[in-house]
Amino acid sequence: MATYSYDHIHLRSPDPKSTAQFYHNMFGASVIETPQPSGPARIDLDIGGLKVLLAGQLPDGQELDGEIQPHYGLDHFGLSVPDLDEAYRELKAKGAEFQTEVRTLPSGTKITFILAPDNVRIELVERPS
Repeated sequence: MATYSYDHIHLRSPDPKSTAQFYHNMFGASVIETPQPSGPARIDLDIGGLKVLLAGQLPDGQELDGEIQPHYGLDHFGLSVPDLDEAYRELKAKGAEFQTEVRTLPSGTKITFILAPDNVRIELVERPS
């Protein structure tokens, strides 16, 4: 059976830089800007080991790799898994509703998204070793 552990929380903001500054000022978050291949940089925060990813809203009507339109606030939370293909098969057999197929990013990280109750999205992540 696949094992899961915390990976990240992803927030969307109309002003990611000022949002990052808030977390830096209030909680001492480390702020790292990460270039993205399809748009503005994402801002990564480290709050005492808690990984928070910040991004802006996409222009109205623009989709992200065919996924549902991201929204402000909590976009999704991520769970790390050592073998994403195994987890995909197990969850599919349990009736999980996947929003995307498993895909590999240019970094080598593999991801997919499932839909949980109340339109909560969960990203499953397998990072390269």
